[in-house]
Amino acid sequence: MVWTLELIHFLEDAPWPANRDELIDYSIRTGAPNQVVQNLQELDDEGEDYEGLEDIWPDIPQKDDFLFNEDEY
Repeated sequence: MVWTLELIHFLEDAPWPANRDELIDYSIRTGAPNQVVQNLQELDDEGEDYEGLEDIWPDIPQKDDFLFNEDEY
C-alpha cells in the first residue's frame, strides 16, 4: 500500500468517520483511481471507524513539513 498526496486527495471529502467498506464505496462512487480502492482494501478491517485521513496514513505530510514561506507571496 502506497499513499501519495495525489491519492489521498480523493478521500478529503469522505464522510468521516467511516469504516473501510464505506470508504471503498465512497471511492468507487466518486470515481477515485483504482489505486485508492486497492489501498483501502489493504487496510485492516476490524470493524472500527476511521476518524480521518491521519488514521489511514499516519505519516501524512502536514503544512509545516514543506519549506514554503507564505510571507513571500
